[in-house]
Amino acid sequence: MLNETRTIYLDPDLDLEAYRFKGITQKFPAHFHDYYVFGFIEEGERELICQGEEYVIHPGDVLIFNPYDTHSCEQVDGGTLDYRCINVKADVIKKAMFEIKGEEILPRFKENVLYKSEVASTLKDLHLKILEEEEAFKKEELFLYLMEELIEINSDLAIPKAALESSHKVQTISSFLEEHYTKKISLKELSDLIGWSKYHLLRSFTKQKGISPYSYLETIRVNHAKKLLEQGVKPAEAAFLTGFSDQSHLTKFFKSMIGLTPKQYMKIFESKGEG
Repeated sequence: MLNETRTIYLDPDLDLEAYRFKGITQKFPAHFHDYYVFGFIEEGERELICQGEEYVIHPGDVLIFNPYDTHSCEQVDGGTLDYRCINVKADVIKKAMFEIKGEEILPRFKENVLYKSEVASTLKDLHLKILEEEEAFKKEELFLYLMEELIEINSDLAIPKAALESSHKVQTISSFLEEHYTKKISLKELSDLIGWSKYHLLRSFTKQKGISPYSYLETIRVNHAKKLLEQGVKPAEAAFLTGFSDQSHLTKFFKSMIGLTPKQYMKIFESKGEG
């Protein structure tokens, strides 16, 4: 079909594949994978058969295939499909489960289809960050949150309840982010700093601060960029000086938090100076 697109991106940070199909009509015969698949429908309707069960899936529905789950699908009424998914190897899932539960186990997800699930929002956010080649820190946060969500709502595994943790270690992380915001920071680096698993760090920090570690870091960067822009520093240089990968990266976060682009913000102070 002339208008169909198929994009495949291999993410080196998370060690997984991100697929995006747009406008496809292809029928997929019965098959299985030796990895996990987490996907969702953006547009179109499909008839799916998985493990002998029949489904009709619509936009907003989430699909989950365990390794070796046999499935086939085709479009309803000859329409087209827009679909995003991530393919995750078993050893990557094991590492995530070690962070979450302290043991390298493989979950088995009970339902292959989650209708109109909020998980689609988390999955789309992660998928977009992968295709945009976002920082590993942010992608790993989202991936662990996705796994937590899926384990809680669609598996027989229980996630341990977080114990009440000392705010001292959370403050250690905050101080580290405030002091090293211009550098590339990894979740592993923060985990090693205080001796907590990545998942436990995410949960404890977010609970106590009301914001995830990566969002905390980006807020610090934006606040410092504001001060530079107020002094007349150009957006491209402000991005470099505050740890953003480039000007577009700064612009995206700056506008989401401030409601203006860096250039618009800088012009406010230029006009004040002229007055």
